[in-house]
Amino acid sequence: MAENTHPQLHDAVAIITGGAGGQGAAEARLFLERGAAAVVITDFNAEAGEHLAAELGERASFVTHDVSSPDDWARVVEHTLSAHGRIDTLVNNAGILRMLPLSEETVEGLDKILSVNVRGVFLGMQAVAPAMRERGSGAIINVSSLAGIQGQANATAYSASKFAVRGLTRSAALELGPFGVRVNSVHPGTILTPMIGDLGAAADHFPFAALGRAGRAEEVATLVAFLASNDASYITGGEYMVDGGSAAGDPVQLSAALSLGIRTPDAEA
Repeated sequence: MAENTHPQLHDAVAIITGGAGGQGAAEARLFLERGAAAVVITDFNAEAGEHLAAELGERASFVTHDVSSPDDWARVVEHTLSAHGRIDTLVNNAGILRMLPLSEETVEGLDKILSVNVRGVFLGMQAVAPAMRERGSGAIINVSSLAGIQGQANATAYSASKFAVRGLTRSAALELGPFGVRVNSVHPGTILTPMIGDLGAAADHFPFAALGRAGRAEEVATLVAFLASNDASYITGGEYMVDGGSAAGDPVQLSAALSLGIRTPDAEA
């Protein structure tokens, strides 16, 4: 049998928010495949979360969770420590997407996005930090977005929230690093999950990524699992894109220029 060269999670105990479906569910599955001792899945969708935990088996459990609630975070941490005695990894995966132009966004809409995408990340790190500091180790992975790396039209509130996750991550990395706790952010591009709906044929012919397709939840999960593993033991405060090359530049712009016959003349000697 060939040796498994994937980074392993060495019996880690992980909390994964927004884990009932989509990207979070892919992360939960992969963590268990790579040797995690336990995965605590949290989500507001109790039916889907309980179904997934039952499917994954005895190493998975589910807690209903509003990530914007300090009381709910205290309950999640208490459940994890009571059941498993430690917290090795937190994946702040829960998030909401709202696509509206600046002229149509509302204060209520902005507050809702910030309460989940920013407050949820802040509260999560704050909740698990004491247990991780006491153990002298831990990994926190905050899921941001490509929209947190570059501006995104018609998603001002969402983009603002994901930029904020970068600041939270970097500051927490500086504060928690001396205690052996690593904090990194992951920035997915267009990923095929229920959050973005059905792209149909566009999924395999996606012009805004250098690879020409949308990504899969499992491809994000692979990066998250690596950052949680001991193979990433000297990686903290970093920002890692899994976007098919979308942030590298705009292939559509180049194609449009070429279609218009725009060329750069060769330089003369």
